[in-house]
Amino acid sequence: MLSPGRIANAAIGRAMGLIIKNIGGARPGIEDMGVNGNPMKYSGVIAENEEESPWPPLHVERGFHKDDSTVTVFFPNSYYQMTPYRTDEKGIISTMLYNLGPGRRDGHTCILLRPPLARTLASNGWTKQEIAAYIAKHAYVPFAHHPHYWASSVTEDAGGDARRRLPLTPQDPILLIPFPERIKLVVAGGPGIHMAIIRGSHFASEGTATDFVTKRVELPRNWDKLVQKYKGVLPAYASY
Repeated sequence: MLSPGRIANAAIGRAMGLIIKNIGGARPGIEDMGVNGNPMKYSGVIAENEEESPWPPLHVERGFHKDDSTVTVFFPNSYYQMTPYRTDEKGIISTMLYNLGPGRRDGHTCILLRPPLARTLASNGWTKQEIAAYIAKHAYVPFAHHPHYWASSVTEDAGGDARRRLPLTPQDPILLIPFPERIKLVVAGGPGIHMAIIRGSHFASEGTATDFVTKRVELPRNWDKLVQKYKGVLPAYASY
């Protein structure tokens, strides 16, 4: 679903990259001051597998009608794929917990699940909201392993209220994502047991560029005619 041969990933991702640079004005070295760069600024487009998902799709969670066509965007900071420790519910949940690395400012997180893994969790009574709540409660590291420990503005210069919310010693636990609403689960892909975690960028406040944003796709009035006109046009490369 994220390989270069996938049409949505290759075509839409490339088109959005050109639009952002040439229309939005994010020119490398001028407005876009990236250092290492991020490959997900170029691609990273997937279609949710609603037909095989045991849960409501993401756009329904976010208040849209199930028949609406929508696009959800958020700012990714890292992507990593893993195979679950086991394919039962404990193995799947444990894989999520122990592969969730510390992120700066508790950034948003998207967890991609293949349909077989999602069905296993759903058949054992898990909802997406319950999974997110469980992760938010149980995913933690020693304070010394978290970026907040090394941020002098937080540990040394912060006011009393902020400092009281932090652990007292380097060994005390600190939650990785204390707010379950920042965790979204998406069922995508086909058969298989791989899963992936996409960590978002820094979190500032609701409604900022780091937040998940979902918009309804408004089709042109002559959409049916366009579909008929171009129905014989097929891509010239194989999907792999």
